[in-house]
Amino acid sequence: MARSLPPLTWLRSFEASARHLNFTAAAQELGLTQSAISQQVRALELRLGVQLFVRKPRGLALTDDGRRFLPQVGAALDQLARAVSGFETGSQADLLTVAASVSVSRWLISPHLQDFLGAHPGLRLRLIGTIWPDEFSASLADVEIRFGSAQQVGKGADRLMPDDLVAVARPDRKASTVRIETVGTSNSWRDWTIRDGQAADIAPSVFVDSYGAALDLAVGGTGAALTSSLLAANALADGRLALISETRLPSQEGYFLAITSRSEAAAAFKDWLLAQVAKAGSQVMAG
Repeated sequence: MARSLPPLTWLRSFEASARHLNFTAAAQELGLTQSAISQQVRALELRLGVQLFVRKPRGLALTDDGRRFLPQVGAALDQLARAVSGFETGSQADLLTVAASVSVSRWLISPHLQDFLGAHPGLRLRLIGTIWPDEFSASLADVEIRFGSAQQVGKGADRLMPDDLVAVARPDRKASTVRIETVGTSNSWRDWTIRDGQAADIAPSVFVDSYGAALDLAVGGTGAALTSSLLAANALADGRLALISETRLPSQEGYFLAITSRSEAAAAFKDWLLAQVAKAGSQVMAG
């Protein structure tokens, strides 16, 4: 059922006028003219069918209806202010917004993020967790890291490489027969097994919905995960994970980086992330 409410500006004008008991002071607070405040309050009175103020030569006085109405309006405005504050991040001038999946934020961005922030003092960073294409279109981010095929992610996005699929496990669990598979992607453990030349095909017994979740389980010792080498690079470089075979399976989907603003911070973040990806990738290939 549609709510029939007076315009919010009328209510704000009433509340400010009631606090100051003066239209001029209310106008200065709200950045309006005294005439606009007076007209909005009068329109509110006509809408409600009651008189809220007694107009006096040097100010205002609340009527009984006005005194009864004021605390309810004030409480409602306070509640709206609290609701809005939960989304505010302050000035946008020094705020960089990056939209990426939780997997990318955890395994690709966070390992060396302090280096980027240290090189850009005063910059504030907001990470938005996004997965599906429609979420990216609504994110209003400066930088987007999308997952999918080249056709799915759209134009203007560069694929982050290398991103072959690799089989990884904790060093003390490389012999584990537990296979962790990510569903919803085009490649599977069966594809990797065939490429590896193995006669035996061990069927996966654990299924997750992201490469990042597969990495979490592998690091925890559950078993071996087939996952993106891009995400696994840092864990392989620092020894938390090891390859169970040198076999690499080309992936039909990948992670694509897109810059959607012309800000210097967005360009700097792109350069930094590409450098991190190249460094981690070279360490893994060398190892």
